[in-house]
Amino acid sequence: MSSPERTVPEHLVLDGVLTAEQAAETVAGILAVQRADGAIPWFRGHHLDPWDHTEAAMALDAAGEHEAAERAYAWLARHQNPDGSWYAAYADRPEGVDTAEPQDAGRESNFVAYIAVGVWHHYLATGDDTFLDRMWPAVVAAVEFVLGLQQPGGEIGWKREADGTAVTDALLTGSSSIHQALRCALAIADHRGDPQPDWELAAGALGHAIRRHPERFLDKSRYSMDWYYPVLGGALTGAEAKARVEERWEEFVVPDLGVRCVLPNPWVTGGESCELALTLWAMGESDRALEVLRSIGHLRAENGMYWTGYVFEDRAVWPVEQTTWTAGSLLLAVAALGGEEATTVVFGGERLPAGLDPGCCA
Repeated sequence: MSSPERTVPEHLVLDGVLTAEQAAETVAGILAVQRADGAIPWFRGHHLDPWDHTEAAMALDAAGEHEAAERAYAWLARHQNPDGSWYAAYADRPEGVDTAEPQDAGRESNFVAYIAVGVWHHYLATGDDTFLDRMWPAVVAAVEFVLGLQQPGGEIGWKREADGTAVTDALLTGSSSIHQALRCALAIADHRGDPQPDWELAAGALGHAIRRHPERFLDKSRYSMDWYYPVLGGALTGAEAKARVEERWEEFVVPDLGVRCVLPNPWVTGGESCELALTLWAMGESDRALEVLRSIGHLRAENGMYWTGYVFEDRAVWPVEQTTWTAGSLLLAVAALGGEEATTVVFGGERLPAGLDPGCCA
């Protein structure tokens, strides 16, 4: 296909993963799905969820498409619920209709928290303090909603039902993502000179629960995300991170194909593969991260987007969909390996506040 008439930053070019032309095609693919009102559904005709919408917006910022990313965050600000949340899923809408019709009226805590990661990432990419001021109330409201679900052990209940009932069961993946989001929220607060000591305590307690109390989370150990997310979310670092990744590497990583989503299914997925690559990069293992990214080249479609997954026993793409968040996760992983500052800060973690650890005996 012909190359889109746009250039991409050098940090999106990675040998064996993306050429400049391929990166431009992928960025164009996400932009083609984004609606005029700023919303980024999975693909046109499918739903939008707040977490994946934000991930795609972050990828646009990594590609230098800052105006498009800002429109995505403006969509979130306009459609935030009075309690600070967003619904778990919104129906796609025709162009020109700026309404948000929920398909799933539950409100998932990690979906709500992720705005803090996206907003801090956008600020780091643009230096736009006006944007940060404008989005700060939405971030505050989102964090307060999430912390309303924090349990005495530090873990975060994973949702409120449509009727407002709190689900106190916690998911390790979701709580690990929230840990990253709380640290980004604290970074925004620090930048604004607006201390949030309650957030510091909450982030510390959550990190401690992730590191030391696996019994406080539902057992989802069949899922690769539960394997790597405590590292990706920044709760586990150093030798502990290395040990966790090594322990189950052979269970989840399929050489030359990517990362399984769930055991024992013979199914590798692009999103999990790219997130594992980000995890490896954050651990200082860029060579292995590059190997993982190269292994999912078979998921690239002719239009520059990426298939969600591949059932390798059947040699079949499944599901037959090309999602903005899969493409977005690839662009973010490449941007991290390429040294793009905003992405390295929010996923590297060294420059994010850590929160206050309650100590060994909590």
